[in-house]
Order: sequence, then structure tokens, then C-alpha cells
Amino acid sequence: MLYSTIKVATYKNPICAAFSAVLLLSTTSCVSTTATTLQKSAHITTVDTSDYCQSQDLKATYKNQNTQQRAMSCMLAELQHYQQKDKTAQQQYFAYKAQAWLNYAIHKDSMNSRSPAGLEAAKSAEAILQALKKGSENDLVLIQDISASSALMRPDLWATLSALKDSGGIASAPREIAFSEVALIWAATDQCEHNSRQAGSQFRMADRWLEQAREAFVNAQDSKENVALEGLIVRYYEQYLPFDASGDRCNGQVLPTLDQM
Repeated sequence: MLYSTIKVATYKNPICAAFSAVLLLSTTSCVSTTATTLQKSAHITTVDTSDYCQSQDLKATYKNQNTQQRAMSCMLAELQHYQQKDKTAQQQYFAYKAQAWLNYAIHKDSMNSRSPAGLEAAKSAEAILQALKKGSENDLVLIQDISASSALMRPDLWATLSALKDSGGIASAPREIAFSEVALIWAATDQCEHNSRQAGSQFRMADRWLEQAREAFVNAQDSKENVALEGLIVRYYEQYLPFDASGDRCNGQVLPTLDQM
């Protein structure tokens, strides 16, 4: 298979991979455990502290948290509303992406990280949630540039991600595409900050999410669309390959669309 020929080897770390899977997959469980995780949080302190806890039940649940912790917890709770099947695929995609960003921010904070990546993730999640609440999610960009705290690594996976988005793959796999995107950014940031084997587990997570998204797309489309997807993956890969970060340096990356080639 053409897709398989451009995949590259990554590090092996099943313990970290299992942890990452739980962290990214959790929706309801994240909300119920965030109180414990964030009790020790003191690092994400400049996120907008708008009151997301409109429900009295939520206020009671998080009454022992400070304002920042409460906002993070309630943002996760609110996002569940936009992840339901009665929402559009685009709403679901952005809601899952915001969830993944919050999970990342919580993870960085739980590690006592002083990196700006955690704050960037929290603010990205907040911007998405605000857009969803205003009904302006169509104004959010689908192919978003990589921030300065990360880099373009694994161009094969980025090529698959962008090709699926261009082909309407969000309609069949909004969660998988959202989680894979954040996992790719998360992995590159970890690689730059720590040059660590943990980055390999995140790349493998992104790979698995993309495999699931691609499978869902293939099952929903005819052979013509599937062949077109293969072609797009190759074109994006050829475009992204020169941007592949070398020396584990994170300086961000503008992701041009194919019509800009």
C-alpha cells in the first residue's frame, strides 16, 4: 500500500503509549478526575477565567478548586455538549480538539512543566470553546499552522492528516482526526523539550488515530474517492518533507495548502 511506504519507525514505549491513550480518550472520565489532577496546579495562571461553571452541580463538584482550576474542569464538561451525535461533524471535531488541548495542558501542569506549551494548549482550547458557544466554529481554520513551541515532524502523518481534512474525512472520523492532530503537536514538543523516548509513544498514538480515521473514510467512500485520497497523501508528503524538523528544533511551521504550491 502506498501509504505504508512512507511511514517511518518510531520509538517503542508501551507504558507511555497506554498512558497517552487513556489521557486522550477520556471525556467523561477527564471531567470526573480533573478535580484531583488540578488540585496541585499552580502553573496555568493566565487563561481567561470566565465562569464556565453555570450548573450548580458543577459548582459544587469543583468548589474546592481555585478559579483557574475550576475553569479548566468546567471547560471539559461543557465540551461534551458539542461532542454529541446530534452536532455537526465540524462541531464534534473542534470539541474533541479542544478536549485534547485541555488534556495536554493538564498533563503539562501535572508534570510541573514551566514550558509555555501548556498555556498555549489551554488558550487554544478556550478559543475553540468560545467559538462553539457563539456558533462561529466555521470561522476556525481546519489546517492550522504549528505553533513555535512545536514543529513538523513525521511528515508522513501530517500528510495523511491534511489529506483526510481536504477530502472531507472529518465527516466520518471527527474524534480521531482531532486527537491525531494534537498528538502530533504534543509529540514534537516533547521531542524538542526533552529529546525523550516519550515522544515516540505520542507519534504512535497519532498513527493509530489516523489509521482509524482513514479506515472510516475508506468504508464511507467509493473507490474513486479512495484513490484520490492516496494521491493527496503523496502530494502533501512531498510538500511537507522539506519542512521536517532536524536537530529536534521547535520553531513552528506554516502549513501551506496544496493550492499554494
